[in-house]
Amino acid sequence: MTTDTAVQTAARRARDLSVQMTRWPSVTGSPDEAAFCERLRAHLADTPYFRRYPDQLFTVDSHGEPMTSTVVALARGSGRRTVVLAGHFDTVSIANYRALAALACDPAPLTQALMAELRGRRRNRAEEKALADFESGDFIAGRGLLDMKSGLAAGIAALERFVAMEAPQGNILFVATPDEENRSRGMRSLRNALPAIARRFDLDIVAGINLDASSCELDGEEGRAVYLGSVGKFAPFAFVIGRPTHAGYPFDGTSASRIGAEIVRAMDTVPELSDDAFGERAPPPVCLEARDVRDGYDVTTPDRVWLSFNWLTHRRRAAEILDDFRAIVAGALHTALETQDAHHARFRSDPVAKTHGVVLTYAELIARLKAQGGDALARLEALDRSLSGGNDPLKVSREIVAAAAAEAGIEGPAVIIGFGSLHYPLVHLDQTGDIGHTMQSRLQSVMADTAKQHGMSIKFKQIFAGISDMSFFGHRPDTGETGILAANTPSAAFTDVAPEGLLSFPTVNIGPWGRDYHQKWERVHAHYTFGVLPDLVFEAALACMAE
Repeated sequence: MTTDTAVQTAARRARDLSVQMTRWPSVTGSPDEAAFCERLRAHLADTPYFRRYPDQLFTVDSHGEPMTSTVVALARGSGRRTVVLAGHFDTVSIANYRALAALACDPAPLTQALMAELRGRRRNRAEEKALADFESGDFIAGRGLLDMKSGLAAGIAALERFVAMEAPQGNILFVATPDEENRSRGMRSLRNALPAIARRFDLDIVAGINLDASSCELDGEEGRAVYLGSVGKFAPFAFVIGRPTHAGYPFDGTSASRIGAEIVRAMDTVPELSDDAFGERAPPPVCLEARDVRDGYDVTTPDRVWLSFNWLTHRRRAAEILDDFRAIVAGALHTALETQDAHHARFRSDPVAKTHGVVLTYAELIARLKAQGGDALARLEALDRSLSGGNDPLKVSREIVAAAAAEAGIEGPAVIIGFGSLHYPLVHLDQTGDIGHTMQSRLQSVMADTAKQHGMSIKFKQIFAGISDMSFFGHRPDTGETGILAANTPSAAFTDVAPEGLLSFPTVNIGPWGRDYHQKWERVHAHYTFGVLPDLVFEAALACMAE
């Protein structure tokens, strides 16, 4: 098969398979997610290669009931050098399609229906852009088509092109994982199983290519990219404890809402808190949740308020984030109490006693409970186990922190801080030293050749902006970092406990691009995703496998 024919065949295969897999719904946490694994395994099992080598196609259990698993497919050439192509198959909910939900996973009719809907009413700027994209014929809609079944299809097309070669050198290990949209349990379970897989098949895993999607609001120049790293994510929380009082006597207590408002003001979208490295700047932290923790109504000032933030990083580590967050919260607490005291003094026209508060980390709160003795820790562990099946990390963490504060008898004004959900480590090719630099050099050549062949630009970008499975792909967690996170994350279900002996290898992200992923107008750019991406992934894999 000539190179041009092979590229064209891979493009058609990627397009057809993308549509086919999109028609298999796989919303995170649904029975469809578990069913997708078997559908994909059965599809691959019916191909000529895996009919000949059925032992090289199998699944790795991940989590849930029914069990949700990862599909693993090994294409063997000569030698031990192996590249892993990885992507996730779970998707976000289809609820935001509303009346079109029945079409959400059927790209062609959905695209037509979305165009009809948009043409039939007034449109905002984003909707005008979506309609223009659809009418151009360059973009196709579908829940999960962009994020990220078209990436999986590119990986499968590259794998099939590899096994069609006359005497391929190296090996490709393709993996399709569940649960990326929740807490990456699929990739983390596969990561843990990978050393045994490498021993079983005598593989030397030298590189990984993640196949996740990116967004580009321009003409695609920013979307046609090879990402050298993936952003880190922390989820700091602040559980604010005030001193409740009747609304008719506001200065007899301290409102947790006042303290919480100052913390939000000090944290939310503050540019000085953004992180920069590799010549790129992360977004500043944002408040994801702010709620009064009460079950009913009464004319009493709030005594407990829960706040959670999303803080993306390009270089900063857990200890630094926790220290900085503590300083910010302590400053906000001081400002809130000082302001209330000043209001009280003006109301009375007389000086008042200064109000003091305290900030504790979750680890310090647990230390207090240990010092008290008794069964409090056992009750908290039992609560954690009862909540561990929940998919809302903030709700689980909030309930555990509330129970721990009550067990410790913490009185306000006080703020308990910690991490409310799974930490995604920052990863970057630079962290792997010389082997990473060699991989980047090889990819530079591949990108230049592929761009010339297809008549378009392909660039390096430093940091993949969306949290992704790449954080756990070929990356061995730092034990010191893990210890700080575990001590200050209330639920064990949202900590990453990594076993000894994990494999470490350089990884990059090479995936499709489109616009509005997770939204109703989610759409993939067809020409790049089906015509260029499978070729780029295939050539990148060959370059990384070369001796």
